[in-house]
Amino acid sequence: MTVSRRDFLGASAAAVMAAGAMTRKTVFGANDRIRVCVVGINGQGNAHIRHITETSGGEVVALCDVDQRVLERRASELEEVTGKKAALYRDIRDALADDSIDAISIASPNHWHSLMTIWACQAGKDVFVEKPLSHNIWEGRQLVAAAEQMGRVVQHGTQSRCDSMLRRDIQLIHDGFIGKISHSRGYVYKNGNRHPIGHGEPTDPPGFLDWTLWQGPAKEAPFMVKRDVDPRTGHHVHYDWHWFWKYGNGEIGNQGVHEMDIASWGHNRNTLPVYVQSTGGRYAWDDDGETPNTQATAFRFDDGSMITFEVRNLGSFHEADGRACGNSFFGETGYYVRRRGFFDYDNNPIVVEDPKPAPIDRFTAFFNAMRTRNPEDNMAPPLDGHISSAMCHMGNIAYRMGRSLEFDPETERFLDADANELVSREYRDGFEVPQLA
Repeated sequence: MTVSRRDFLGASAAAVMAAGAMTRKTVFGANDRIRVCVVGINGQGNAHIRHITETSGGEVVALCDVDQRVLERRASELEEVTGKKAALYRDIRDALADDSIDAISIASPNHWHSLMTIWACQAGKDVFVEKPLSHNIWEGRQLVAAAEQMGRVVQHGTQSRCDSMLRRDIQLIHDGFIGKISHSRGYVYKNGNRHPIGHGEPTDPPGFLDWTLWQGPAKEAPFMVKRDVDPRTGHHVHYDWHWFWKYGNGEIGNQGVHEMDIASWGHNRNTLPVYVQSTGGRYAWDDDGETPNTQATAFRFDDGSMITFEVRNLGSFHEADGRACGNSFFGETGYYVRRRGFFDYDNNPIVVEDPKPAPIDRFTAFFNAMRTRNPEDNMAPPLDGHISSAMCHMGNIAYRMGRSLEFDPETERFLDADANELVSREYRDGFEVPQLA
Protein backbone atom coordinates (compact mmCIF):
# COMPACT_ATOMS: atom_id res chain seq x y z
CA MET A 1 0.00 0.00 0.00
CA THR A 2 1.37 3.43 -0.93
CA VAL A 3 0.43 6.82 0.47
CA SER A 4 -0.19 9.37 -2.26
CA ARG A 5 0.21 13.07 -1.64
CA ARG A 6 -3.56 13.47 -1.98
CA ASP A 7 -4.09 10.77 0.67
CA PHE A 8 -1.42 12.30 2.87
CA LEU A 9 -2.88 15.80 2.77
CA GLY A 10 -6.50 14.75 2.98
CA ALA A 11 -6.52 11.84 5.42
CA SER A 12 -6.91 12.11 9.15
CA ALA A 13 -3.78 11.73 11.28
CA ALA A 14 -4.94 8.28 12.43
CA ALA A 15 -5.51 7.11 8.86
CA VAL A 16 -2.12 8.38 7.71
CA MET A 17 -0.43 6.68 10.67
CA ALA A 18 -2.11 3.38 9.83
CA ALA A 19 -1.22 3.67 6.14
CA GLY A 20 2.37 4.53 7.01
CA ALA A 21 2.65 1.53 9.30
CA MET A 22 1.45 -0.75 6.51
CA THR A 23 3.83 0.86 4.02
CA ARG A 24 7.04 0.59 6.04
CA LYS A 25 7.70 -3.00 7.02
CA THR A 26 11.06 -3.06 5.23
CA VAL A 27 13.94 -4.89 6.89
CA PHE A 28 17.23 -3.70 5.41
CA GLY A 29 19.99 -6.13 4.61
CA ALA A 30 23.63 -5.38 5.27
CA ASN A 31 24.21 -4.43 1.64
CA ASP A 32 21.01 -2.45 1.09
CA ARG A 33 21.48 1.25 0.44
CA ILE A 34 19.19 3.35 2.62
CA ARG A 35 17.60 6.08 0.50
CA VAL A 36 17.46 9.47 2.19
CA CYS A 37 15.83 12.81 1.46
CA VAL A 38 17.62 15.76 3.07
CA VAL A 39 15.28 18.59 4.06
CA GLY A 40 16.60 22.13 4.58
CA ILE A 41 19.88 22.15 2.68
CA ASN A 42 21.44 25.60 2.90
CA GLY A 43 23.65 25.24 5.98
CA GLN A 44 23.73 22.16 8.20
CA GLY A 45 21.71 20.28 5.63
CA ASN A 46 24.62 20.57 3.22
CA ALA A 47 26.74 18.82 5.85
CA HIS A 48 24.08 16.08 5.99
CA ILE A 49 24.34 15.61 2.23
CA ARG A 50 28.12 15.32 2.45
CA HIS A 51 28.13 12.92 5.44
CA ILE A 52 25.45 10.64 4.01
CA THR A 53 27.16 10.56 0.61
CA GLU A 54 30.45 9.63 2.27
CA THR A 55 28.88 7.08 4.64
CA SER A 56 28.69 3.47 3.62
CA GLY A 57 25.13 2.24 3.61
CA GLY A 58 23.21 5.37 2.67
CA GLU A 59 22.62 7.60 -0.33
CA VAL A 60 20.89 10.90 -0.88
CA VAL A 61 18.18 10.31 -3.47
CA ALA A 62 16.08 13.44 -2.87
CA LEU A 63 16.45 17.03 -1.72
CA CYS A 64 13.83 19.37 -0.30
CA ASP A 65 14.02 23.12 0.29
CA VAL A 66 11.71 26.12 -0.02
CA ASP A 67 14.52 28.20 -1.59
CA GLN A 68 14.68 27.33 -5.29
CA ARG A 69 18.20 28.69 -5.71
CA VAL A 70 19.54 26.57 -2.87
CA LEU A 71 17.68 23.52 -4.16
CA GLU A 72 19.13 23.81 -7.65
CA ARG A 73 22.64 24.54 -6.40
CA ARG A 74 22.75 21.55 -4.05
CA ALA A 75 21.25 19.29 -6.73
CA SER A 76 23.99 20.28 -9.15
CA GLU A 77 26.70 19.73 -6.53
CA LEU A 78 25.31 16.32 -5.60
CA GLU A 79 25.07 15.19 -9.22
CA GLU A 80 28.67 16.24 -9.80
CA VAL A 81 29.80 14.01 -6.91
CA THR A 82 27.53 11.00 -7.45
CA GLY A 83 26.71 11.14 -11.15
CA LYS A 84 23.03 10.75 -10.27
CA LYS A 85 20.12 13.17 -10.35
CA ALA A 86 18.21 13.55 -7.09
CA ALA A 87 14.47 14.05 -6.92
CA LEU A 88 13.73 17.66 -5.97
CA TYR A 89 10.90 18.83 -3.73
CA ARG A 90 9.79 22.20 -2.46
CA ASP A 91 7.11 20.86 -0.10
CA ILE A 92 8.08 18.27 2.52
CA ARG A 93 4.67 16.61 2.08
CA ASP A 94 5.49 15.74 -1.52
CA ALA A 95 8.73 14.12 -0.40
CA LEU A 96 6.95 12.11 2.28
CA ALA A 97 4.52 10.76 -0.30
CA ASP A 98 7.45 9.36 -2.31
CA ASP A 99 7.57 5.67 -1.45
CA SER A 100 11.11 5.30 -2.80
CA ILE A 101 12.42 7.31 0.17
CA ASP A 102 13.29 5.31 3.30
CA ALA A 103 14.29 8.12 5.63
CA ILE A 104 14.56 11.88 5.88
CA SER A 105 17.19 13.98 7.57
CA ILE A 106 15.95 17.36 8.78
CA ALA A 107 18.08 20.50 8.97
CA SER A 108 15.31 23.07 8.62
CA PRO A 109 14.81 25.98 11.04
CA ASN A 110 13.76 24.87 14.53
CA HIS A 111 10.09 25.76 14.23
CA TRP A 112 9.65 22.99 11.64
CA HIS A 113 11.55 20.16 13.38
CA SER A 114 8.78 18.45 15.33
CA LEU A 115 6.04 18.70 12.70
CA MET A 116 8.27 17.39 9.93
CA THR A 117 9.36 14.50 12.14
CA ILE A 118 5.80 13.62 13.15
CA TRP A 119 4.61 13.77 9.55
CA ALA A 120 7.51 11.54 8.53
CA CYS A 121 6.70 8.98 11.24
CA GLN A 122 3.07 8.98 10.09
CA ALA A 123 4.22 8.42 6.50
CA GLY A 124 6.36 5.45 7.55
CA LYS A 125 9.78 7.10 7.28
CA ASP A 126 12.64 6.98 9.77
CA VAL A 127 14.10 10.34 10.75
CA PHE A 128 17.38 12.00 11.61
CA VAL A 129 16.35 15.39 13.02
CA GLU A 130 18.75 18.18 13.84
CA LYS A 131 18.87 19.76 17.24
CA PRO A 132 16.84 20.96 18.95
CA LEU A 133 14.28 18.19 18.57
CA SER A 134 11.47 20.67 19.17
CA HIS A 135 10.60 24.34 19.14
CA ASN A 136 8.73 24.05 22.46
CA ILE A 137 8.14 21.58 25.28
CA TRP A 138 4.69 20.35 24.25
CA GLU A 139 5.48 19.47 20.65
CA GLY A 140 8.62 17.58 21.70
CA ARG A 141 6.47 15.23 23.76
CA GLN A 142 4.15 14.71 20.76
CA LEU A 143 7.18 13.79 18.64
CA VAL A 144 8.27 11.16 21.20
CA ALA A 145 4.75 9.71 21.10
CA ALA A 146 4.72 9.61 17.30
CA ALA A 147 7.99 7.68 17.16
CA GLU A 148 6.74 5.20 19.75
CA GLN A 149 3.28 4.71 18.26
CA MET A 150 4.57 4.26 14.72
CA GLY A 151 7.64 2.22 15.62
CA ARG A 152 9.93 4.61 13.77
CA VAL A 153 13.64 5.23 14.34
CA VAL A 154 14.13 8.89 15.22
CA GLN A 155 17.69 9.96 16.00
CA HIS A 156 18.39 13.41 17.45
CA GLY A 157 21.22 15.44 15.93
CA THR A 158 23.30 15.76 19.10
CA GLN A 159 26.31 13.98 17.68
CA SER A 160 28.27 14.00 20.94
CA ARG A 161 26.31 10.84 21.72
CA CYS A 162 28.51 9.14 19.09
CA ASP A 163 31.79 10.43 20.59
CA SER A 164 33.69 7.31 21.69
CA MET A 165 35.60 8.97 24.54
CA LEU A 166 32.49 10.66 25.86
CA ARG A 167 30.44 7.47 25.62
CA ARG A 168 32.97 5.68 27.80
CA ASP A 169 33.31 8.52 30.30
CA ILE A 170 29.57 9.08 30.70
CA GLN A 171 29.12 5.35 31.32
CA LEU A 172 31.79 5.56 34.04
CA ILE A 173 29.88 8.47 35.60
CA HIS A 174 26.69 6.41 35.51
CA ASP A 175 28.57 3.53 37.15
CA GLY A 176 29.57 5.75 40.09
CA PHE A 177 33.23 6.28 39.13
CA ILE A 178 33.27 9.61 41.02
CA GLY A 179 30.24 8.91 43.21
CA LYS A 180 26.78 10.36 42.90
CA ILE A 181 26.69 13.52 40.79
CA SER A 182 25.41 16.52 42.72
CA HIS A 183 26.13 19.27 40.21
CA SER A 184 27.23 19.77 36.62
CA ARG A 185 28.17 22.85 34.68
CA GLY A 186 27.76 23.47 30.96
CA TYR A 187 28.83 26.49 28.96
CA VAL A 188 28.71 27.85 25.42
CA TYR A 189 30.92 30.78 24.46
CA LYS A 190 30.33 31.38 20.77
CA ASN A 191 31.30 34.64 19.10
CA GLY A 192 32.10 33.46 15.59
CA ASN A 193 29.11 34.21 13.30
CA ARG A 194 27.40 35.82 16.29
CA HIS A 195 27.00 39.53 15.74
CA PRO A 196 24.33 42.24 15.58
CA ILE A 197 21.85 41.45 12.83
CA GLY A 198 20.82 45.06 12.27
CA HIS A 199 17.34 46.46 11.81
CA GLY A 200 14.88 45.42 9.16
CA GLU A 201 11.72 46.46 7.42
CA PRO A 202 8.93 44.48 5.72
CA THR A 203 9.03 43.92 1.99
CA ASP A 204 7.90 41.40 -0.59
CA PRO A 205 9.85 38.11 -0.44
CA PRO A 206 12.08 37.27 -3.41
CA GLY A 207 10.53 35.10 -6.11
CA PHE A 208 12.85 32.15 -5.48
CA LEU A 209 11.66 31.78 -1.86
CA ASP A 210 8.32 30.28 -0.80
CA TRP A 211 7.91 32.49 2.27
CA THR A 212 4.54 31.03 3.24
CA LEU A 213 5.92 27.50 3.27
CA TRP A 214 9.12 28.62 5.02
CA GLN A 215 6.98 29.85 7.92
CA GLY A 216 5.19 26.50 8.09
CA PRO A 217 3.70 26.02 11.58
CA ALA A 218 4.55 29.57 12.69
CA LYS A 219 1.91 32.26 12.56
CA GLU A 220 2.02 34.44 9.44
CA ALA A 221 4.45 37.36 9.64
CA PRO A 222 5.84 39.83 7.10
CA PHE A 223 9.06 39.08 5.26
CA MET A 224 11.80 41.27 6.71
CA VAL A 225 15.05 42.45 5.15
CA LYS A 226 17.86 44.46 6.65
CA ARG A 227 17.76 48.11 5.72
CA ASP A 228 19.93 49.25 2.82
CA VAL A 229 20.73 45.63 1.90
CA ASP A 230 19.87 43.68 -1.24
CA PRO A 231 16.61 41.82 -0.37
CA ARG A 232 17.92 38.75 -2.18
CA THR A 233 20.70 38.34 0.39
CA GLY A 234 19.80 40.53 3.34
CA HIS A 235 16.91 38.54 4.77
CA HIS A 236 16.88 36.51 7.98
CA VAL A 237 15.85 33.13 6.62
CA HIS A 238 19.25 31.43 6.46
CA TYR A 239 20.61 31.96 9.98
CA ASP A 240 19.32 35.05 11.78
CA TRP A 241 16.02 33.26 12.47
CA HIS A 242 17.78 31.69 15.47
CA TRP A 243 17.39 34.97 17.35
CA PHE A 244 13.60 35.32 16.97
CA TRP A 245 11.26 33.48 19.33
CA LYS A 246 8.79 32.63 16.56
CA TYR A 247 11.35 30.50 14.71
CA GLY A 248 14.37 29.85 16.92
CA ASN A 249 15.40 29.28 20.52
CA GLY A 250 18.38 31.58 20.96
CA GLU A 251 21.90 30.36 21.61
CA ILE A 252 20.83 28.04 24.43
CA GLY A 253 18.73 26.16 21.85
CA ASN A 254 21.31 26.50 19.10
CA GLN A 255 24.82 25.43 20.12
CA GLY A 256 23.68 25.21 23.74
CA VAL A 257 21.49 22.16 23.25
CA HIS A 258 24.61 20.08 22.47
CA GLU A 259 26.12 20.85 25.89
CA MET A 260 22.70 20.62 27.57
CA ASP A 261 22.33 17.13 26.12
CA ILE A 262 25.69 16.10 27.58
CA ALA A 263 24.69 17.56 30.95
CA SER A 264 21.36 15.71 30.95
CA TRP A 265 23.07 12.52 29.74
CA GLY A 266 25.62 12.65 32.53
CA HIS A 267 22.93 13.12 35.17
CA ASN A 268 21.26 9.99 33.74
CA ARG A 269 17.78 11.48 34.07
CA ASN A 270 14.75 10.63 31.95
CA THR A 271 12.57 13.34 33.47
CA LEU A 272 12.78 17.10 33.51
CA PRO A 273 13.85 19.30 36.44
CA VAL A 274 11.44 20.63 39.06
CA TYR A 275 12.88 24.15 39.20
CA VAL A 276 14.48 26.63 36.81
CA GLN A 277 15.76 30.19 36.96
CA SER A 278 17.40 32.18 34.17
CA THR A 279 18.65 35.70 33.67
CA GLY A 280 20.60 37.64 31.07
CA GLY A 281 20.00 39.99 28.18
CA ARG A 282 20.92 41.08 24.69
CA TYR A 283 23.82 43.31 25.59
CA ALA A 284 25.88 45.73 23.45
CA TRP A 285 24.06 44.94 20.19
CA ASP A 286 21.55 47.41 18.75
CA ASP A 287 19.45 45.20 16.49
CA ASP A 288 16.10 43.46 16.02
CA GLY A 289 17.17 40.21 17.69
CA GLU A 290 14.89 39.04 20.52
CA THR A 291 16.86 36.27 22.22
CA PRO A 292 19.62 36.90 24.80
CA ASN A 293 23.26 36.91 23.77
CA THR A 294 24.23 36.36 27.41
CA GLN A 295 22.25 33.98 29.62
CA ALA A 296 22.83 32.15 32.91
CA THR A 297 20.42 29.35 33.87
CA ALA A 298 20.12 26.96 36.82
CA PHE A 299 18.05 23.77 37.09
CA ARG A 300 17.25 21.59 40.11
CA PHE A 301 15.98 18.01 39.92
CA ASP A 302 13.71 16.29 42.42
CA ASP A 303 16.70 14.55 44.06
CA GLY A 304 18.37 17.91 44.75
CA SER A 305 21.05 17.60 42.05
CA MET A 306 21.51 20.62 39.82
CA ILE A 307 22.81 21.88 36.50
CA THR A 308 24.14 25.38 35.90
CA PHE A 309 24.40 26.53 32.32
CA GLU A 310 25.96 29.61 30.76
CA VAL A 311 25.66 31.06 27.25
CA ARG A 312 27.61 34.01 25.91
CA ASN A 313 28.05 35.46 22.42
CA LEU A 314 30.16 38.42 23.52
CA GLY A 315 33.92 38.56 24.07
CA SER A 316 36.38 35.68 23.98
CA PHE A 317 36.38 32.20 25.42
CA HIS A 318 40.05 32.06 26.47
CA GLU A 319 39.14 31.91 30.16
CA ALA A 320 37.69 28.44 29.51
CA ASP A 321 41.04 26.84 28.57
CA GLY A 322 40.51 28.03 25.02
CA ARG A 323 37.40 25.88 24.66
CA ALA A 324 34.28 27.46 23.24
CA CYS A 325 31.98 24.84 24.76
CA GLY A 326 32.27 22.36 27.58
CA ASN A 327 30.89 20.41 30.52
CA SER A 328 32.04 19.48 34.01
CA PHE A 329 30.48 16.99 36.48
CA PHE A 330 31.02 17.04 40.24
CA GLY A 331 30.56 13.85 42.24
CA GLU A 332 31.07 12.72 45.82
CA THR A 333 34.70 11.66 45.35
CA GLY A 334 35.90 13.60 42.32
CA TYR A 335 35.04 15.58 39.22
CA TYR A 336 35.14 15.23 35.46
CA VAL A 337 36.00 17.82 32.82
CA ARG A 338 35.18 16.97 29.23
CA ARG A 339 38.30 16.48 27.09
CA ARG A 340 40.54 16.57 30.20
CA GLY A 341 39.35 13.57 32.18
CA PHE A 342 38.66 12.61 35.80
CA PHE A 343 40.25 14.18 38.89
CA ASP A 344 40.04 13.83 42.65
CA TYR A 345 39.39 16.89 44.78
CA ASP A 346 43.13 17.39 45.29
CA ASN A 347 43.22 17.89 41.51
CA ASN A 348 45.13 14.66 40.89
CA PRO A 349 44.18 12.84 37.67
CA ILE A 350 42.28 9.58 38.12
CA VAL A 351 43.55 6.96 35.70
CA VAL A 352 40.91 5.30 33.52
CA GLU A 353 41.79 1.84 32.27
CA ASP A 354 38.55 1.10 30.42
CA PRO A 355 39.04 1.17 26.64
CA LYS A 356 37.10 3.55 24.46
CA PRO A 357 34.32 2.10 22.30
CA ALA A 358 34.91 2.00 18.58
CA PRO A 359 34.26 5.38 16.95
CA ILE A 360 31.09 5.71 14.92
CA ASP A 361 29.74 8.39 12.60
CA ARG A 362 26.29 9.80 13.43
CA PHE A 363 24.75 8.67 10.15
CA THR A 364 26.42 5.25 10.35
CA ALA A 365 24.76 4.94 13.76
CA PHE A 366 21.43 6.06 12.33
CA PHE A 367 21.55 3.56 9.47
CA ASN A 368 22.56 0.78 11.85
CA ALA A 369 19.57 1.57 14.10
CA MET A 370 17.31 1.53 11.04
CA ARG A 371 18.55 -1.92 10.08
CA THR A 372 18.39 -3.58 13.49
CA ARG A 373 15.20 -1.82 14.73
CA ASN A 374 16.72 -2.31 18.19
CA PRO A 375 16.05 0.77 20.38
CA GLU A 376 19.37 0.19 22.16
CA ASP A 377 21.20 0.85 18.89
CA ASN A 378 19.74 4.36 18.65
CA MET A 379 22.51 6.49 20.16
CA ALA A 380 20.39 9.64 20.44
CA PRO A 381 16.78 8.47 20.93
CA PRO A 382 13.84 10.87 20.84
CA LEU A 383 13.09 10.81 24.57
CA ASP A 384 16.65 11.89 25.38
CA GLY A 385 16.43 14.56 22.70
CA HIS A 386 13.14 15.76 24.12
CA ILE A 387 14.59 16.07 27.64
CA SER A 388 17.66 18.07 26.59
CA SER A 389 15.69 20.29 24.19
CA ALA A 390 12.91 20.89 26.73
CA MET A 391 15.50 22.00 29.28
CA CYS A 392 16.62 24.69 26.85
CA HIS A 393 12.97 25.73 26.44
CA MET A 394 12.51 25.80 30.23
CA GLY A 395 15.50 28.13 30.55
CA ASN A 396 14.12 30.44 27.86
CA ILE A 397 10.68 30.51 29.47
CA ALA A 398 12.15 31.44 32.86
CA TYR A 399 14.21 34.14 31.13
CA ARG A 400 11.16 35.54 29.34
CA MET A 401 9.04 35.43 32.51
CA GLY A 402 11.77 37.19 34.48
CA ARG A 403 11.29 34.96 37.52
CA SER A 404 12.12 31.54 38.95
CA LEU A 405 9.66 28.80 38.05
CA GLU A 406 8.59 25.48 39.53
CA PHE A 407 7.84 22.66 37.11
CA ASP A 408 5.93 19.38 37.29
CA PRO A 409 7.86 16.72 35.29
CA GLU A 410 4.86 14.39 35.26
CA THR A 411 2.56 16.78 33.41
CA GLU A 412 5.40 18.79 31.83
CA ARG A 413 3.70 21.97 32.96
CA PHE A 414 4.78 24.88 35.16
CA LEU A 415 3.08 25.76 38.39
CA ASP A 416 2.60 29.19 36.84
CA ALA A 417 -0.28 29.92 34.44
CA ASP A 418 1.58 32.66 32.56
CA ALA A 419 4.63 30.45 31.99
CA ASN A 420 2.41 27.69 30.63
CA GLU A 421 1.39 30.00 27.80
CA LEU A 422 4.90 29.38 26.42
CA VAL A 423 4.90 25.59 26.82
CA SER A 424 3.28 25.40 23.39
CA ARG A 425 2.40 27.97 20.70
CA GLU A 426 -0.31 28.89 18.24
CA TYR A 427 -0.10 27.08 14.93
CA ARG A 428 -1.06 28.19 11.46
CA ASP A 429 -4.08 26.45 9.96
CA GLY A 430 -3.06 23.23 8.26
CA PHE A 431 0.26 23.01 10.08
CA GLU A 432 -0.87 22.08 13.59
CA VAL A 433 1.28 19.63 15.54
CA PRO A 434 -1.13 16.78 16.36
CA GLN A 435 -1.74 15.79 19.98
CA LEU A 436 -0.51 12.21 20.30
CA ALA A 437 0.48 12.06 23.98
